[in-house]
Amino acid sequence: MFDRLKADIRTALTKDPAATSAMEVALTYPGLHAIWAYRVAHWLWANDRTLLARLISHVARFLTGVEIHPAAEIGERVFIDHGMGIVIGETAEIGDDVLLYHGVTLGGTSMRREKRHPTVKDGATIGADASIMGPITVGENASVGAGAVVVDDVTPETTVVGNPAEPVGAAGVASPNPDPIIADG
Repeated sequence: MFDRLKADIRTALTKDPAATSAMEVALTYPGLHAIWAYRVAHWLWANDRTLLARLISHVARFLTGVEIHPAAEIGERVFIDHGMGIVIGETAEIGDDVLLYHGVTLGGTSMRREKRHPTVKDGATIGADASIMGPITVGENASVGAGAVVVDDVTPETTVVGNPAEPVGAAGVASPNPDPIIADG
């Protein structure tokens, strides 16, 4: 358990150039606190303690501004930068090493009890105030620009922007992710 907490703190120190120390991250990063509360709530949800799980997620939302349904699936080293206004729905799936900025919505488009929220694959970056809607997939190492509204799958290594989101590149041809950190590997 402590190794996982340390990994979360290291992730924040790596992904946020404003982070100055492990202590600062552990004590003052609401996105990190939201992930920690989610893990407790998710464990409770998986062990049929659904009311308690929802209560913990509700308190975490009040304290952090981040709403994560306890049934969502979230991988390792996910970093929520700033956090405020994040919504992650019940059937959302988030892979490892994903970066989410403030205001991101991983929302549903169906009222039926089915897969109705997005899947975000490993290494993806979702920009501020982006809305990813429905049971679609954002591919590995893809980037979604700030304010984008994504209603179709995003192929791996692609950057999409706009409303509706479209790949960046000449004549609609997807271009590789321009992020120099990702490009350097």
